[in-house]
Amino acid sequence: MWKSMFIVLSILFGAYMVECSAYDDFDCPKPNGQYEDPFQCDKYYECKNGQATEMMCPDGLVFNSRKRSHNKCDQPFNVDCGDRKDLQPANPEGVCLRQNGFFPHPDSTICNIFYNCVDGQHMEMSCASGLHFDLKTGTCVWAENAGRPDCNNNANKKLKDGFQCPTVYEQMNKDGQMISHPTYPHPDDCTKFYICLNRVEPRQGACDAGLVYNEEIERCDDPDNVPGCKNWKTGSPKQ
Repeated sequence: MWKSMFIVLSILFGAYMVECSAYDDFDCPKPNGQYEDPFQCDKYYECKNGQATEMMCPDGLVFNSRKRSHNKCDQPFNVDCGDRKDLQPANPEGVCLRQNGFFPHPDSTICNIFYNCVDGQHMEMSCASGLHFDLKTGTCVWAENAGRPDCNNNANKKLKDGFQCPTVYEQMNKDGQMISHPTYPHPDDCTKFYICLNRVEPRQGACDAGLVYNEEIERCDDPDNVPGCKNWKTGSPKQ
């Protein structure tokens, strides 16, 4: 029987703990404290004066009895659930496989990009050059240690002309977020440019006849609008 319902803000994860119901079948080891459910890793019991209340961690987090803070819901890679393998049904939202946690890019060949999800809202994150997102630890590790065979082998390669995607990404969109597929001008040819797919795989692109690449607007444009390429119509070298 439902006794009460309340939500407690978790400062660490920006998530919530939800009180489910008074529970008479759980024997509190001590009159007061928080104790794990023997079967379900994201369920636990809050005991007050010997009365147990069934509690549930936010979707994606599990109970960590070793945490010193009052909110003991934690990321799964920080907790050894042992035989407590049961979990609440997932509540996915977009790229978030659960409401909270760290999740890989939906394309299994893209291993350097992952998502930090809090309450179903995601933030895209990138590993440093040469690192891949590790599904088990939720961190970036060396590619050979990640154990992800589908990863794109073209990442961080060089094109024949020597172009390689930068390892430091500085291009942001109008909302202040990193651009997923940034473009860069060709050093010698105004009609050509480079695309870094997922910021790591280089490709070369070319503008339609009569247009040149404009770095400021990140697309092809009239030569008169691009400094150094105004005379490109006549075939003059890039200035």
